[in-house]
Amino acid sequence: MKQQGMPTPKVQLQRLTSRRWVMGVLALLFGLALWQLVWMLLRLPAFILPSPSMVWQKFLITLSNGLLWRHLSYTLLEVILGLMIGSSLAALLGYFLSKSPWLENFASPYLVASQSVPVVAIAPLLVIWFGPGMFSKVLICSLTVFFPVLINTLVGLREVPQDLRELMRSLRATPAQTLRYLELPASLPVFLGGLRVGATLSVIGAIVGELVGSDRGLGFLINVGRGQYDTALVFVAVITLMALAAALYGLILLLESRLLSWQTWRKTN
Repeated sequence: MKQQGMPTPKVQLQRLTSRRWVMGVLALLFGLALWQLVWMLLRLPAFILPSPSMVWQKFLITLSNGLLWRHLSYTLLEVILGLMIGSSLAALLGYFLSKSPWLENFASPYLVASQSVPVVAIAPLLVIWFGPGMFSKVLICSLTVFFPVLINTLVGLREVPQDLRELMRSLRATPAQTLRYLELPASLPVFLGGLRVGATLSVIGAIVGELVGSDRGLGFLINVGRGQYDTALVFVAVITLMALAAALYGLILLLESRLLSWQTWRKTN
């Protein structure tokens, strides 16, 4: 029974979100103050370490002339497509592997071998094979996302209590009903944890592909800034990447809070 005076799950979620925002802003201000202090003490040339004000001016210039948005939108599209394709295929394969131990044992060496090679090593090959266009970047993003989501899907499905599976069998539930009413709700927390990791890794995959070979995207912008010794432009692209990864991570957290609101309700009752 719900205790007297205990805040509702919605209020608890709002308080938790507010604390995260406050801590995030404080961490950002601390980082900027430390950056400014290092720049004032060392007084390095701008092509080595620009000040925060120089980076802010470069950000306003690239934002006003549309340069930043043009490259950001291209990278964002790669990331979203790679995240959707990689996570969908990983969830689908994870489900079938969880149902067939033989198939899992057969596929495990290939899955482990595919993850033992860094994406930086295979990215040049993918760009050579599929060209420097968007397809190769989406493929690199999908491969980066695939493994963590696959592992979390397998773990989540394996952690479904066996007594609940027996209950579904006694009720003569079909495989589709078991998936919908038992396996999906039970494995969703672990799956979303893998999706959070995959969301940040997808950004890394896109940038690796763009750094190897591309004429658009934030990775291309980093290459341009590096070639012109425009370190402020490099900082703008890198900070934009960090903001993009944080935004994707926050969206997954928001999705998690909506889909798993029943867990909060259960803990507070």
